Amino acid sequence: MKNNILGIHHITAIASNAKRNFDFYTKVLGLRLVKKTVNFDDPGTYHFYFGDEVGTPGTILTFFPWEGMRAGKKGTGLATDIGYAIPNGSIAFWKQRFEGHNVKITATGKIFNEQYISIEDPDGLSLTLVETNDTRKPWETAEVKADVALRGFHSITLTLRSIEATARILTDILGYRLETNEGDRHRYISDTVAFAAIVDLISAPLENPALNAAGTIHHLAFRVKDEATQMEYRKRIESDGLGITPKIDRNYFFSIYFREPGGVLFEIATDNPGFAVDEPVNELGKNLKLPAQYESHRAQIEEALPVI
Repeated sequence: MKNNILGIHHITAIASNAKRNFDFYTKVLGLRLVKKTVNFDDPGTYHFYFGDEVGTPGTILTFFPWEGMRAGKKGTGLATDIGYAIPNGSIAFWKQRFEGHNVKITATGKIFNEQYISIEDPDGLSLTLVETNDTRKPWETAEVKADVALRGFHSITLTLRSIEATARILTDILGYRLETNEGDRHRYISDTVAFAAIVDLISAPLENPALNAAGTIHHLAFRVKDEATQMEYRKRIESDGLGITPKIDRNYFFSIYFREPGGVLFEIATDNPGFAVDEPVNELGKNLKLPAQYESHRAQIEEALPVI
């Protein structure tokens, strides 16, 4: 069982302005809009998926851009930082680019012997670009070429009052192992994949609880190859005493959700069927794709959604 979690599948966050969110992730960071759909529970709101050319698991950052959503607050009980892998030697490019686009740089330095630069997106979401030898093929744009482009996720950071119960879920159920620690940061890694394999837990017993709103991460999804594997994990999580949802069809993958003991919403998502199930790869992200239950309301939904 422990070898069947394949690192991070996707990460979902919250934004407060759809156009600003779209512009930042496609034009500044140079990611591809892989899918433009709606929140299945709130079809008057977009659901954006940003990633590489085909939306490979481990590259997919998604957003619910609720217009005018209040700002969230950093604290415990949430995933608090998204790590992206960038090529060795590319931080200078990104520092200059961020300065040119008035992006807030919050930190630079080295952690676990890796050089990094941390920023905030327009809603205050924390992103950290980490220099690695990641060999994944990136999406590139006219301004962000392959030699500096984001490869996909490097890591995700969870900030918790106490890490012990969460660490047990990672190791005993999801198959991660503790690799190392620096101060209050503890690094857990999956040996099943080469990339998007790291979860960092920060122990912050004196911090206040976070407020999950704009500029914060909604949930973290772990990756499995198929539904059969997913259902095995569902049984194991349920038998551990944690509440977990039934399987939910998200059109591009199947999902189950549970809240781990530290308060972070976890998802387990499948590789299948992928983002090309309803449009060819060369057209990914160009058209608004709606789940079947909303197709008859397309005109009203398109009128309600903001122009990006």
